[in-house]
Amino acid sequence: MSDYFRLDDDLTPDEVLIRNKVRDFAEQQVMPIINEYWEKSEFPTELLEPLAALGIIGTTIQGYGCPGMSRKAAGMVAREMARADGSLNTFLGVHSNLCMGALNILGSEEQRQRWLPALARIEKTGAFALTEPDHGSDSVALETQARRDGEQWVISGHKRWIGNGHAADVTVLFARNTEDGNVNAFVVEKDAKGLYPDGYSPTVITGKVGKRAILQADITIDEMRLPAANRLDGCHDFRDVSRVLQATRGGAAWEAVGHGMATFEIASDYARTRHQFGKPIGSYQLVQSRLANMLSELTVMQLLCTRMAELADRGQLTNAQASMVKMATAQKGKWICSEARDLLGGNGLLLENHVIRHMTDMEVVSTYEGTDSMQALIVGRDITGISAFK
Repeated sequence: MSDYFRLDDDLTPDEVLIRNKVRDFAEQQVMPIINEYWEKSEFPTELLEPLAALGIIGTTIQGYGCPGMSRKAAGMVAREMARADGSLNTFLGVHSNLCMGALNILGSEEQRQRWLPALARIEKTGAFALTEPDHGSDSVALETQARRDGEQWVISGHKRWIGNGHAADVTVLFARNTEDGNVNAFVVEKDAKGLYPDGYSPTVITGKVGKRAILQADITIDEMRLPAANRLDGCHDFRDVSRVLQATRGGAAWEAVGHGMATFEIASDYARTRHQFGKPIGSYQLVQSRLANMLSELTVMQLLCTRMAELADRGQLTNAQASMVKMATAQKGKWICSEARDLLGGNGLLLENHVIRHMTDMEVVSTYEGTDSMQALIVGRDITGISAFK
């Protein structure tokens, strides 16, 4: 019912296989344990080994132990994982898309060979350190500094909201080169003892009400030294960073679809089984109208993401188009989750019914990888030819 226009009928056999194995993994291994981890605010590390065995890490990347799947197949990974849990999907987005994607797009062949295979096997985990305390939407203005000192780079600054940043073995970190003012990318690695370089200090951000089973870090960096070989060869300015962000933005839109599908399915099942005033609440006109509108909005989200994947596979997807899809799916996904929570009444507040977890996770989706407001300004610039921001 949640694929009302039968869009999955057009998936290729390979895409169906990927969808089904991620769905089975999510239902059989994620759903039974995720509420406990979410409530404790801990990441389910026990799932990393079976997750690696799925063969999905690296999604669209060709070679280096990655599956080289289509954009639509990568969308199925995000959609099906988010139907179970947004935190685990965020881990995938950070590790598989942002970190590995940055290494693939910005790294040299030697650098790809150096880091990608171990990340593809999840022998090492990754992170992507761009956001700073004072620079989220305007990350182009990041203040972390890097200066060359012989065969080393010396980096100082502050990063915040870095998913898996407290524990990642490989972190792609962005800093401004003091010589020319351009943004460069560097790789921070743990050593053989599992220690970060001196001067690199991550701490877990506490008190979150969404995405509680994936931890974000606040990272202070004080005169950290990295070898010159850890600077990614293909990152010369922020336009290169934008290439990575554009390539991965679709994952957040597909995640919104997953949250929308999950909460619509829960709400529609509840409407059939919950009795009030002597009959199922699904028999009342107001409830049927709300469910119909939820399904309509969900279908729009699915259609947008499907078309986005098609354009991306053709190399025709523009930055503004990706922004429109992310903006629309985030708005609609939040609304669907909110409607589902309301239809369940007080039961919608219980973790055992899952809706409230999806609802708070959607609050996070609407913020990361570009807020609705920023996506709107990117689309607005494309419409008018005038930029409302620098």
